[in-house]
Amino acid sequence: MSERPPQRIPNRQLAALIAEAGFSNAGLARRVDQLGLEHGLDLRYDKTSVTRWLRGQQPRGTTPALIAEVFTRRLGRRLSAQDLGLDACAPVYAGLEFASSPEEAVDIVGGLWRKDSGSHSELRKIAFTPAGLVVPSRDWLIGRADERVGHPGLDTHTAGRGPENGDARGHDSGGQEAAARVPAQGRPATVPKPRTERAAGQRVTLGDVAALRSVGDLFCSLDQTYGGGHARQALVRYLEHEAEPMLRGLYGETTGRRLFAAAAHLTRLAGWTSYDIAAHGLAQRYFVQALRLSQAAGDRAYGSYVLITMSRQAVYLGHGREAVQLARVAQQGVGGSAPPVVQALLHAAEARGHGVLGEARACTASLVRSERALESARPGDEVPHWARFFDEAQLADEFGHCYRDLQQYRAAVQHAERSLQLRAPAYARSRLFCRVVLACARLGLGELDQACLLGAEAAKQSTEMRSARAVEYVRDFERRLEPYRDAAAVRNYRDRIAALG
Repeated sequence: MSERPPQRIPNRQLAALIAEAGFSNAGLARRVDQLGLEHGLDLRYDKTSVTRWLRGQQPRGTTPALIAEVFTRRLGRRLSAQDLGLDACAPVYAGLEFASSPEEAVDIVGGLWRKDSGSHSELRKIAFTPAGLVVPSRDWLIGRADERVGHPGLDTHTAGRGPENGDARGHDSGGQEAAARVPAQGRPATVPKPRTERAAGQRVTLGDVAALRSVGDLFCSLDQTYGGGHARQALVRYLEHEAEPMLRGLYGETTGRRLFAAAAHLTRLAGWTSYDIAAHGLAQRYFVQALRLSQAAGDRAYGSYVLITMSRQAVYLGHGREAVQLARVAQQGVGGSAPPVVQALLHAAEARGHGVLGEARACTASLVRSERALESARPGDEVPHWARFFDEAQLADEFGHCYRDLQQYRAAVQHAERSLQLRAPAYARSRLFCRVVLACARLGLGELDQACLLGAEAAKQSTEMRSARAVEYVRDFERRLEPYRDAAAVRNYRDRIAALG
């Protein structure tokens, strides 16, 4: 006698949430299909599919995570597949959660570091999703500060004998790039090997935190000079073997806040280097987790910088509306108390979003606000370490990019040339980007010979970096050359590129 198949148990959790959300079965199926399209998935669910789920059938693949995200958007709170009575899967939204506590934040970001340090990480295959920006940025804006982050067992005042690192270290990197420290004679520096013997539960000192900051300096300079692909994996392994055990160690409140700040800095950099190699979905997840770590650190201003980094990525991927919204959330989050240089940075990021959208008036207004804020800065102002890169050269670069996007090529030439004149050679990747902007603007003015010379210089530089963005900047210029492909200057350009091998 054959055994009967196991009887399915009706999914009362899903039924309750459907009622709370006010969905019909057909409406839920339609929303799941639409969300699937955002991820390149051709789903064909209908009201009958939802009926089967309510009767206890488990949807396959990433569908449970998609269903959970539909309810998260509708109800305004983070829901997992398990909350809906569905089996867990490898969710497309893994890593985009904005944790409810510092401990949960460590669990989430630690999981990302461990999965990313493998040679065949599925995380790197996950696509960027604009919808994944909404909940984290909202939760950061309205969220309350964490009351405590310290782990019992260590007195704050005896946390260590190392220097209180504060803002004296940790120059950041980003397009946007911070003051890079380049190794002597341009040679790549040696990356410290992770001390794998550190165990969770050990005491963490301010000296340990200072070491994290110093390592951040090194990785920032490598990123800016040689591209994000140069030492990204070493950074992730360092986070896995050093930062995570520290976060799970013993420390008081003062050390804990600084530890979370250093971890946020390094996690943002892991996202930035992932972004630079075109691992956009992974980068997005690192940025979200860096945002949460900055909240645990009690550093509202740094959280605004993480949001600006997310805005930069959205601009690069052509999501201008999301870029503007992120920049505005960052501005709301810090208010008018931020130093003038930080205000300048925030307004410039908004301008870039308007530029991508072709909104000339709004773009110009944001650029003017950025310029006025930078002009109001005075020597001796206290400026966070991560904002010190934003100077006249960077502002001119922002103007150049915006005017190129708005097809105001004469103004783009003026500002791009100024940026290249002011920008130090150490900012190799930023100079490459600006040189391509200048080449595109020259091309827009019909100055084909000069455009091709500038483009060829940038193309040569891109071969010396491990940066997908650098390559894409050059490719964008080459696409603009297509209408002139039979001109002698363009043929010479292609010959020079071919010779690069």
